[in-house]
Amino acid sequence: MGKKKAIVINEKTPLLILAGPMFLELFLNTMLNNIDTLMLSHYDECAVGAVGNANTIMFMMNILFNVIATATSVVVAQYLGAKRYDKMNMIYTLSIMVNLVIGFVLSGVFCAANPLIMKFLHVSDEMRPYSMIYIYIVGGAGFITAVFNVMLQILRCNGYTKIGMYVTFAINIINIAGNYLFLYGPLSYLDMGVAGVAISTVAARTLAVMTLFIFFFATKIGKISLRYLNPFPGRLLVKMLKIGLPTAGENLTYNLYQTTLLSFVNAMGNDAVNARAFCNTLISFAMIFSNASAMSTQIITGHLVGAGKEELAYKRVFKTLRTSMPITIALATINAVIAGHTLRLFTDNQNVIALGQMIMIADIFVEIGRCLNMTFVSSLKAAGAYVFPLIIGIICNWGLGLTTGYFVGVVMGIGVAGIYAGTATDECIRGLIVMYYWYKKKWFGKSVVDKKTEVIED
Repeated sequence: MGKKKAIVINEKTPLLILAGPMFLELFLNTMLNNIDTLMLSHYDECAVGAVGNANTIMFMMNILFNVIATATSVVVAQYLGAKRYDKMNMIYTLSIMVNLVIGFVLSGVFCAANPLIMKFLHVSDEMRPYSMIYIYIVGGAGFITAVFNVMLQILRCNGYTKIGMYVTFAINIINIAGNYLFLYGPLSYLDMGVAGVAISTVAARTLAVMTLFIFFFATKIGKISLRYLNPFPGRLLVKMLKIGLPTAGENLTYNLYQTTLLSFVNAMGNDAVNARAFCNTLISFAMIFSNASAMSTQIITGHLVGAGKEELAYKRVFKTLRTSMPITIALATINAVIAGHTLRLFTDNQNVIALGQMIMIADIFVEIGRCLNMTFVSSLKAAGAYVFPLIIGIICNWGLGLTTGYFVGVVMGIGVAGIYAGTATDECIRGLIVMYYWYKKKWFGKSVVDKKTEVIED
């Protein structure tokens, strides 16, 4: 292909070169996800919990879109590490086209199942209309997110991590402007509320996808054309599905488990639902550094494993943990200490604030476990060990998290903070297990790229 890459990714690549832009991107993306919550809280508090419920469903849809996106990140990183540039255009084209089709199908399915989803989640009568309209608009345009996810992985693995940061910043500006327009500005007379917020979200994401495509072609990273799919690369697709499905299965079972916990919270009343929604907004800021570090290490690990440098990859992951864990604990602790003040940004309801303060204390332990999981699970996937995280995820989510959360939160009557205590139990124990798996080097030899015989064929 003979192109000049933005960053040469190898064992000498400083973590912050990749993690810095990703941290800012995730921070801005968190702002995008939560700006709706903040702006809606001053418009209609009932709409906040409704959008929180809807976003749980949107997250589940996003997990399914990431089947191909995750496989793309693993395959692209390893093949670039192995310098197999002859395969890249085919991988790019197949990833985008397949995810576009999946996006159209899932958008239709989730919209059709919208009433059933509301019933399953026990969404209250006051919140149900808001939740449903948000899913119809944002979920109906889910195919846009499907393509965005793949394009972002392609650019990241090629070393272009800053573009995600810039695009996310632009999305924020457009989304805030759109929200203001519908909630408080010239279009407020339409009284669209949640529907207006959903429309501005879709508009921002559409412009983001267009920008990523323009950047992809302008920098000559590769080419996208249907001619690369003739003859259709069936073996490539099967290989990518084998990588992506276990990862999606792991994320899907986690989201189903969280959705079941949400149904427990919904049964506790609207104050508990709103406390959860507000706290998740604050919690998302505590986890972004460890998430950015894990994503960056995943890319570096993929390149190193593809180049046959497994020992260097092994050491690199522990080095990341020594950086991300102390910062994650500090952020979660600060979050808990100042929760009494930050929650007042969203509400004056003293019961919601009291519930939220208890949640934030429990979340310190959630974040410790989550940091372990994100770091080691991301690296295991990059190395080609994608089945083990699925198995251990199912066992710990349902065997530990759900049962502990139900017992402490519902049976013992602790409430919504008890649900988070169950999640902390799951995250911490699962995190220690995946760390031990990495430590014992059980992932050695699972590379997608076989130096002797080519694994992925046309």
